[in-house]
Amino acid sequence: MAVSVLYMSMSLDGFIAGPGDGPDHPGGDGFMRLHDWFVSPRGEFVRPAGAAGEVVDEMNACAAILVGRRTVEQVDHWGGEHHIKGVRIFVPSHRPPAPEVAGYPLVTYVHDGIAAAMAQAKEAAGEGRVLVHGAYTARTALEAGVLDELQIHQIPVLFGGGRRLFEALDRRLELEVLRVVDTAEATHIRYRVKY
Repeated sequence: MAVSVLYMSMSLDGFIAGPGDGPDHPGGDGFMRLHDWFVSPRGEFVRPAGAAGEVVDEMNACAAILVGRRTVEQVDHWGGEHHIKGVRIFVPSHRPPAPEVAGYPLVTYVHDGIAAAMAQAKEAAGEGRVLVHGAYTARTALEAGVLDELQIHQIPVLFGGGRRLFEALDRRLELEVLRVVDTAEATHIRYRVKY
């Protein structure tokens, strides 16, 4: 059965976006600092050397994607195809998609909640992994008990403000540490959620 994994870069003080994050300034001030470990200054994805490269390989081997509407609209649905080529993209939303989404056959909007969206993504992934994108989507998936693992890329920086990943969960959740990969650019911590 598929496993759902949130892959998220985060500052040491818990921010996944800097101050000023919004539709006209996605990610806010300093956002790219959180992604320096695998994105070049020109905005191209790169494979880091060593164990961090293996983390990127694992992320790029995901078989389906579950992404929040805000996140996917900020990147125009990746033009209908994520950089992980050929994978289905599921978007939980109570509102219908914009008309241009009809031209993106890999993108499916799911209107009956996060659990249904995750079930469809896991079915599409088969025995693979579902890559989860978006803070709100991750929180609602945790609250619904359908997010299996967290892969946090903790960046050695303090933002001091912006958008936090775990701003307001509805309950306490215990995590089991599965792996820690420590590099100069980031500490990659993989957790299993213990429901």
